[in-house]
Amino acid sequence: MKKNLLSVLVLVLVVVNIALSAVMMINVLSTNQKTAALMDSIGAAMQLEMYQPGTGPDVALSDTATHIMDQMTIQLAFSDVVNEDGTVTKSQKPVYIVFDISLLMDKNHEDYAQYEGTIGDYDSMIKDAISAVVSNYTEEECRAAFTTDIRNEILTSIQNLFKSKCIYGITLSNIKFG
Repeated sequence: MKKNLLSVLVLVLVVVNIALSAVMMINVLSTNQKTAALMDSIGAAMQLEMYQPGTGPDVALSDTATHIMDQMTIQLAFSDVVNEDGTVTKSQKPVYIVFDISLLMDKNHEDYAQYEGTIGDYDSMIKDAISAVVSNYTEEECRAAFTTDIRNEILTSIQNLFKSKCIYGITLSNIKFG
C-alpha cells in the first residue's frame, strides 16, 4: 500500500512539474517576442541598417559599374612622440599615404542614371571628402584599420556627399606609406 501511495505522489509531482515548465516556457517566449518587437522598432526609429557601410547590399558584378579615380596622396595626422623626459609632443615629420581608389556603383539604383556619365565631374569633391576623412588618422591608425574602419568611413562620407547609396562600395589598392 505504501509503495502505491508513493508511486501516485511521484506521478502527481511529475505532472505538476510538466505543467509549471509549460507555463514558464509560454511566459519566456511571449517576453522574447515582445523584446524582439521592441528592438525592431528602436532600430527603425534610429534608421539602423542591417549591414555596415562597405559590406553593402548584394549587388551582382554584372550590375556594378566601376569609376576608377587618379592615385591619391594624402598627408596623415602627426603622431604623438614620447620624449626622453616623458613628455608627449607631436611628431614634426610629415607622413603621407598613397593609394588607388575605385568607386563601385549599382547600375540598378534609382540615382545611377543621374551620375552614370558625369561621375568624373565630381572627382575633386570626392577627393576632398576622402582627404577630410583620411587626414584625421596617424600612420599607425591607418596601418591598423585602413582597409576596414577607415574604408567604411570613406564610403559613408562619399554616400553623404551624394546623398545616395548608388555608390555602394569602394576598392583600395596599392596602399603605400612614406
